[in-house]
Amino acid sequence: MQVSEQQAVAVTSRWIREVVVGAESIFYAVTRARDEEGIYRDMLAALDRFQQSDEREMATGFFIIPNGMARFEEFNAFMTLADQAVVNAGLAGVIQMVAFHPGILFAETDEEDPANYTNRSPYPMLHLIREDDLEAAVAGYPDPDAIPERNIRLLRRMGLTRVRELLARCYTASAT
Repeated sequence: MQVSEQQAVAVTSRWIREVVVGAESIFYAVTRARDEEGIYRDMLAALDRFQQSDEREMATGFFIIPNGMARFEEFNAFMTLADQAVVNAGLAGVIQMVAFHPGILFAETDEEDPANYTNRSPYPMLHLIREDDLEAAVAGYPDPDAIPERNIRLLRRMGLTRVRELLARCYTASAT
């Protein structure tokens, strides 16, 4: 079943609000492509639109791939192309991309470790971050290097069942 753009954005925005950070002013781009070439082409267009948007109106962005790159290995290989695209576009140091995927599995963890959910998302996606905004946010945080470890501890305390419920709820709410 093909996921529509509207459903992909609804599920993703709920995931961002309830699971990730509660951010506002978010740029969303959804690709309908299923193959790497089409996804890459759509990613370049989304990256261009995001970097040209007013940062006060679009503080952060997500490029969502709801119908492709289902296998994490394929998506992980695609990230090399995506990172190179940022460099080729002259946006290194301006925009950073962070990978999120439903099947991400961190080194030294197993499938059942809730820590994997720090970067698990409803669909494969790239989080587009303006580096200036990231630097400003980090400057106001007392110990930014501790954030990933703090998030991992929180998810492990919540437990696998609870984090899976949070993610599953993002899908069901969008269907209504």
